[in-house]
Amino acid sequence: MIQLLAASLIWGLVLCLLPGLRWRADHSILVAAVTIATALTLNIDQVYVAGDALVGSRNVLDLLANILMVVGIYFLSRAILRAADPEEIPSRRDHFGLAILGLVIVGLIVCFSAVAAPYSSTSFMKDFGDQWSAAVYSAVQFGYIGIVVGITGYTCFRFRGNMSRPYFRIAFTLIGVGCSLAVILVLAVLGMDVLHLHGDLVGMRALSLVYDAALVGAMAFLCAGLALPPTARRISRRRESKTEATLVGRLTEVWEKTTDQRREVRLVSSAEIVDRPDSARRRLHRMLVEIQDALLIDPELLKVLDDRDHQVLNRVEQYLAVPPSRTEDGTGPHTVGRGSTLHDRIRRQFFGHAPSKTRSEAEPTA
Repeated sequence: MIQLLAASLIWGLVLCLLPGLRWRADHSILVAAVTIATALTLNIDQVYVAGDALVGSRNVLDLLANILMVVGIYFLSRAILRAADPEEIPSRRDHFGLAILGLVIVGLIVCFSAVAAPYSSTSFMKDFGDQWSAAVYSAVQFGYIGIVVGITGYTCFRFRGNMSRPYFRIAFTLIGVGCSLAVILVLAVLGMDVLHLHGDLVGMRALSLVYDAALVGAMAFLCAGLALPPTARRISRRRESKTEATLVGRLTEVWEKTTDQRREVRLVSSAEIVDRPDSARRRLHRMLVEIQDALLIDPELLKVLDDRDHQVLNRVEQYLAVPPSRTEDGTGPHTVGRGSTLHDRIRRQFFGHAPSKTRSEAEPTA
């Protein structure tokens, strides 16, 4: 039941990541999530019995599931570390980490081959964990997982304050908590391995409760933390689309006023401006540039603009200064439009002041 719940959580994460597949440049988290979800699914009793029967009923499926788990944990950790640590370069190959992963996989295969497991078992360590080779087999896997998630959790807590968007800070906090619970899970497993070797079955059962709770908790926090950014970005994109549609309508009026007498700055006609297939954000940018070009060529055009027009121009410039949510968040807050805009500088040059901005003007309803 615990394995089924854990697998369901991670498959739910996969479903959350799929809608943003075409926007995301790096698919490491999705690949890692699918790998881990597959490993957990193979450990579900009914799936394990049926699958292991196909490969000889010698618990080869347990080995395969454990290899998939360490591979998934490695790539998940690398993706999180790249997002969290500003010094991590996405294109840099992690030769040392891959070498360690390779050694762990070889160690799992060697240890597994030394375990006497003559029949298929859905409780591999419970049935065969009294053997030293089985204990080492488990220690290699969970020792590696513990080190990797420990480093990952520490990095998340260290760099969470550098995230530019609040939901990223929350996400990295959740991931850090999930990694902490995963470390507790690892310690519980290693403790059960030692107790099993000494024949302390009562202690094993007590630690198994800790293992079950830590497994579900770790998966819940990790999945919540990993699913939050793409979900929040989708919500932000919908909000941005509504805001951009509103701003296009407002800026079109200003664009027509300023470029009607300076048509040489226009790239398209007024009839085409709404029907163009390119994004609303790109249309805003193009219209704003044409307006600014017209004002620089003929400063007298400023006289045809009223206060509402100036407010629209400033709002559009401020909006375009903030990176869209579609852009993958890096570390460190984005620096956006704190100085004067080109429109403000033009007004100061010819009128000696810039328009004031109120909260309601800066945040038009979409």
